[in-house]
Amino acid sequence: MTEPRYNVLFLCTGNSARSVLGECLVNHLGGGRFRGYSAGSHPSGRIFPPVLDFLESQGLETGQLRSKSWDEFATPDAPHMNFVFTVCDSAANEVCPVWPGQPITAHWGMPDPVAKAGDEEQARLAVQEVVRMLSNRIRLFTSLPLDSLDRMSLQNRLKEIGQQTDETALS
Repeated sequence: MTEPRYNVLFLCTGNSARSVLGECLVNHLGGGRFRGYSAGSHPSGRIFPPVLDFLESQGLETGQLRSKSWDEFATPDAPHMNFVFTVCDSAANEVCPVWPGQPITAHWGMPDPVAKAGDEEQARLAVQEVVRMLSNRIRLFTSLPLDSLDRMSLQNRLKEIGQQTDETALS
């Protein structure tokens, strides 16, 4: 018996950093059970170069990455998402499209490395901070017993994960 594959969409405004990192990290950390996607409400049209540098330094595939609109995932022929996570406060406060398949949603806000970036070193550190936060949350998420939790319990647990700081996530 093969394990189910869950589709996970990460959203932010520009789809240039946080959501892209979420897509790649859930693909990497999810043990083949999860397929990550990312999109933005107002895509910037490019991936933040320090994000690409980080992903490539970790040996993660970047060739298929592109900044895209969340509208691509709201069509009937789009992959049906099981989970949708907003990773920036701006996207969380926008009216999202109606997602086919009624995915479970949660807000996992974190700082924008693009806004924090100054010089090359600051940009690198800002990306690493987001990677650390997202990795902690994704590890908690992917370790949940998804098949044994009812929808309300799962929704509450995902909300709790999004409210945890690095310190509480690791304790």
